Amino acid sequence: MSSTVSSPLEDVAGAARREEAARRRLLLDISSPSRYELVRAPECSAVTVLIAGHHEPPFAPVRTARHGFISTVPEILAKASARMIKRKSAGASPAASPLAKGLPTVGSMDAATYLSQLQSRDSAASPSRASSLISYGTGSTMHGRDRSGSDAGRSDSSGDSEQSTRSSTWRGVGSLMPTPSHLSATRPPTTSFDVDFIPNPQDPYSLRHSEYGYDLDPAHRTISQHTPGVSLKASEEEPSVWVYLQTYLSYAILIVIGHIRDYVGKRLFPASYSHLRPSNGYAPLFSDFDSFYTRRLKLRLEDCFARPVTGVAARTATLIDRTPTDFFADFVFTGETTQALNVSSYNYLGFAQSRGPCADEAETIVREMGVSLTGSRNDVGTSTLHVQAERLVARFLEVEDSMIVSMGFATNSTTLPALMCKGCLIISDELNHSSIRFGARLSGAMVRQYKHNDMEDLENLLRECISQGQPRTHRPWKKILLIVEGLYSMEGTLVDLPRILELKDIYKFYLYVDEAHSIGALGPRGRGVCDYFGIDPRRVDILMGTFTKSFGASGGYIAGSHELISALRLTSHAQNYAESMSPPVLAQIVTSMGSIMGPEATKLVPALQKLPLEVMDGRDGQDRLRRLAFNCRYLSNGLRKLGFIVYGHQDSPIVPLLIFAPAKMGLFSRMMLERYKIIVVVVAYPATKADLDRILRATDDIGGILGLKLSPHGKHYNIEEVIANGVEEVRESERRYERAVAAYEHA
Repeated sequence: MSSTVSSPLEDVAGAARREEAARRRLLLDISSPSRYELVRAPECSAVTVLIAGHHEPPFAPVRTARHGFISTVPEILAKASARMIKRKSAGASPAASPLAKGLPTVGSMDAATYLSQLQSRDSAASPSRASSLISYGTGSTMHGRDRSGSDAGRSDSSGDSEQSTRSSTWRGVGSLMPTPSHLSATRPPTTSFDVDFIPNPQDPYSLRHSEYGYDLDPAHRTISQHTPGVSLKASEEEPSVWVYLQTYLSYAILIVIGHIRDYVGKRLFPASYSHLRPSNGYAPLFSDFDSFYTRRLKLRLEDCFARPVTGVAARTATLIDRTPTDFFADFVFTGETTQALNVSSYNYLGFAQSRGPCADEAETIVREMGVSLTGSRNDVGTSTLHVQAERLVARFLEVEDSMIVSMGFATNSTTLPALMCKGCLIISDELNHSSIRFGARLSGAMVRQYKHNDMEDLENLLRECISQGQPRTHRPWKKILLIVEGLYSMEGTLVDLPRILELKDIYKFYLYVDEAHSIGALGPRGRGVCDYFGIDPRRVDILMGTFTKSFGASGGYIAGSHELISALRLTSHAQNYAESMSPPVLAQIVTSMGSIMGPEATKLVPALQKLPLEVMDGRDGQDRLRRLAFNCRYLSNGLRKLGFIVYGHQDSPIVPLLIFAPAKMGLFSRMMLERYKIIVVVVAYPATKADLDRILRATDDIGGILGLKLSPHGKHYNIEEVIANGVEEVRESERRYERAVAAYEHA
């Protein structure tokens, strides 16, 4: 005879059911089919005050103001229906119970009937859509109500019966009993930037809010487009002479003291400097001069760089807390985590999410094609998905053909040597990216630079190079290639593309535009600087871009004429020697780009037809574009009005705030994290307006403490004035555009 012994896993499951039952006391009062208002049950301890619509977005989460519970209308209906059925089976009169007083009804329809219709409709519309929600909060709320309370004394059989009823009521849409966050493998963060919001890794709606953020206000949307007649010269406000003097003096002190420490240390502590001295006949791998900046300057800011994160680094990021040791030479992890607002990500449109159409498609492709094709494109590394993605990119850019490369840096560094050679001339903006510089050097061509975005200097350089020809021989150049970036990643400035095309028509050079940061982030349709200025993309000879920013993937592309792309497929090292792009990454690219393009994408990639309607028709992608455009202008205008020196264009998603003094760089970053749980470098990620207000308040506070409001011109506004008038400032920019277009058409 065998005896049954309960396992630890069963005990944990029983505890989870009891705690879930203790939290199941939120009721719903339905006043109309599209509006649901939470009310307080007689025995419920949490007061809920928010209202969520059921139709926009589907299964919208409802959050209590006090404890941060997240739930949905179907979830609460399921709870109420389950309890109603249980009470009926026990012989209790529905009218006599406190629960029945708050039982949701729609006309003469009870909760169970309405729930059944809701289930049938949404299951048919999207069978794969997860509807499993979990209630969570901070402190003891996360672990259920007081364990010593009346709810903790419920028997396991009650929890089992209730869970069984819930499962049978809502089975087919998704599990309504996910693992509570404190019992799951992924622990919730120790602290958060919002004390009322601790994201749960098992809750898809909680994850969507932490990774993208809900902001349904239509006033927080605008269009990214160039206003005719407005100068493209970016704001480059000069600080006072005292700020320059202070900055130079700060660097001079750091450099002098660093060299003194090196000189004395090599003589008094030779063992500590052995890596910089010859040893046993071997030369040092790094010279003391080349590594001086890293050892003496960057080391002091080491805690501000390479901060380790866990989970998706999206709207929020979960930092793994660490403590520096040995003067920042090493770190010790504390075992705790911090949920922080993330404004240091290039995830412009928020497509880098762990849940949603993009993640679902990537998962499907992994099951169908695996994670790698184990070969280069010109061997066995080309799949049907590669062909579809390249056609989609070409259609998105409105050019003839495109070529996908598995690495963004390699897109430039391997394409330029295939295009240019000895006897050719490359003219490059002085602030072009390192990948462009690297590829230009590998090509063997002559490289000349002009001042950043200075069209007069560019024209003078073109005249000089064309008239003088090649060095020594003065032969004509084989070809001249001008390389610019659509949006400069450190300055936030836009290329003056209209003027460059005018020069191109005069001097007959080829034009190469790097749109790593502008594609997907600029233009009414998100198609880069050509879309932003209303220019035909076919006037640009070579379009380059990456998928690592706006599309939440990796790799890059080269686009242009069919003849150009066909030649590059044969000669580019990225096609012959590099591994082909991974199938799940291709799925991410196709889905995110398809959600921006809308119906025209489904004609090229039939697999997109199974995606949710809001993705297929382009509403989701267009909303992301308009939301990013609003954030760019709102944050840039706000920082300028507060008195900070901010560079870049107002439509740029990159917002450089100048600090100048090296000692204040580390202080600013640490104080933003410690006081406000905000991770900087400042990039206008598609956060909500509330997030941007939080950033403005934090920057205003810390900027005032560190004396960073260095703008010598104009009035410095109060933070409350800036936030109160911020939306109207963005609306005014739209009105200026409309007036400029009307004046242009009239002229």
